[in-house]
Order: sequence, then C-alpha cells, then structure tokens
Amino acid sequence: MGRKPKHSRDSLELVMLSVLSDGALYGYQIIKEVAARSDGEMRLTPGVLYPALHDLERGGLILATWEEVRSGRRSADDETPGRQRKWYRLSAKGKRRLAQRVTAHRAYQVMLDAFLPDAAKGEVS
Repeated sequence: MGRKPKHSRDSLELVMLSVLSDGALYGYQIIKEVAARSDGEMRLTPGVLYPALHDLERGGLILATWEEVRSGRRSADDETPGRQRKWYRLSAKGKRRLAQRVTAHRAYQVMLDAFLPDAAKGEVS
C-alpha cells in the first residue's frame, strides 16, 4: 500500500511499556509480542529494541533480572552452567509513566479526530 511509518521514540516507549504491563518478558518475546499485537506492522529489530530497553532501565521505568536457561537435554549430573537470559518488567515508576502516556495519547487522538473527515457522513473518498 505504501511506506511503513517510522515509529517515534515516544510511541516506542508507549508500546514497550504496554507490552511489559502484562508481565515480565525477555527480548525475543518482546519482539514477537509487538509484531503480533500490530499484525506485523511494527517489527522491532535487536538494534532498536535493546538500546530502548537500556534507556527504559536507566530511566527507572523497567527492572531487569538475569536467569540461567538450561537445555532440557542435560543430564542430572551436568554441572555446566546454562546461558543467561535477561527478563524485563515494569517498575512502579514505569506503571505510572504508562498510565500518563495512555491518558496523553488518548487525549491527542481525540484532538486529531476533530480534524478527520467523518466517514459516516460520506466525507471520505
């Protein structure tokens, strides 16, 4: 149909905080969830995702914890450590920011709607 829109830093923050409001996720899960919720219209690459997560963490909006991930094929006596996976979740500050951002976004959307033609009146061609 046309070019896909670029996503602003503000919209990226809103999307990521919203996705994390459902619970802790690791990076790949965030990428998949964003793609699923947007019907593939928004695709985050690791080069966009991880710097954004770092900024959110540095700003105190999300918290991160590391978890060891072990393969299911290991024997009971295998002492080899598994790889580490970083999980992200909203902080209390992040929950407040998300609520503020949702309110601001909805108010902005209402304001923009005042400028759009009314499809019910047949004003859109």
